[in-house]
Amino acid sequence: MTDPNDGAWFAPKRFGYGCGLPIARQGWALLAGYLLVVGLCVQLAQWDPDVGMIGALALFVPATAVFLVIAAWKTRGGWRWRWGGED
Repeated sequence: MTDPNDGAWFAPKRFGYGCGLPIARQGWALLAGYLLVVGLCVQLAQWDPDVGMIGALALFVPATAVFLVIAAWKTRGGWRWRWGGED
């Protein structure tokens, strides 16, 4: 059984690869911050189709990479394929 005080921010998915929903306030804050960045990217892309789209992509790609790295690092048990068992 896993320790509830292990410092994980995200629960592992029961089936498949990756993480599930956040289980700590830090995970929720990370998710909320990422969603704010995505919303800002949408606003930039709508503001100016040429320059805004480039700025949105320049912001979206690194933000997504950082979000995924932190989520993988802070998922209880790490990211790996799971078949739904008690592993």
